Amino acid sequence: MKILAVSDLHCDTAAADALVSAAGAADLVIAAGDFANAHQGLDAYMARLSPIADRMICVPGNNETEAALRKATNATVLHGETCEWNGLRIAGLGGGIPPLPSLPWKSWDLAEAEAQARLDRIDGADILITHSPPIGLGDNHTTLGHIGSTAIKSALLRLRPQLALFGHIHDCWGESGMLGDTHWCNLGPQSRWFTL
Repeated sequence: MKILAVSDLHCDTAAADALVSAAGAADLVIAAGDFANAHQGLDAYMARLSPIADRMICVPGNNETEAALRKATNATVLHGETCEWNGLRIAGLGGGIPPLPSLPWKSWDLAEAEAQARLDRIDGADILITHSPPIGLGDNHTTLGHIGSTAIKSALLRLRPQLALFGHIHDCWGESGMLGDTHWCNLGPQSRWFTL
């Protein structure tokens, strides 16, 4: 299966058009959150992505809420749940985890305990999609240091998916590696290809 994946599009129309164009060769499109900018522009932006919504699975970022994203798209939205896609089990969790320091706008965040409770309900996954990174993997913010999630790291080690895809920390876009048998990647807005 050919998978096209992105994160942190932040209303970038050129990135949206490139994603829609590239998606013609994809069996599945994964988007790891932050479609909007500070909760602005979500509806129009998701309309731009509507040609690929029927084969897109996404999670909300911290720039949009779960409810707003579900309302704005017909794509599959995951937040503490799983779905099946062509024989693959895909799990997802959105939001900023742990909560970000105070911003001039209200980031949609989850405390580690809430994230842990949602992730504990997931009992298996071939692909884990989160907006936030696991602690220590693609999470090194220039000024704040490593700000990934301990709950996501714990789930990653327990579930051992083939792929762990996330975004959120712009300084680490494109970073990838292996944790055991899991290939992880901080995606960013440039379309990235994976094969399972």
